[in-house]
Amino acid sequence: MAKLQLSDNEEIELEDGSPIKDACEEAGVPFACTEGVCGTCVIEVKEGHENLSPMTQEELDFLGETTEERLACQCRIQHGSVKIEY
Repeated sequence: MAKLQLSDNEEIELEDGSPIKDACEEAGVPFACTEGVCGTCVIEVKEGHENLSPMTQEELDFLGETTEERLACQCRIQHGSVKIEY
């Protein structure tokens, strides 16, 4: 099981390989298109960026090459622990 730690220090356990979208949405991260185009769901990855799926083409187009920001609608947590802020 992977762990997603949110801005308020709440920890959510997710199956390895799970999308983080639903957990982020429940925590209050705003979403609009959910297809990686609008950028509404930008999150800051504080720790564990290596435990997230590789950036999608949509993320690369919107954010460029970065390990600090991701689009929550596009990320999957592969394993381990990831700490985010939004």
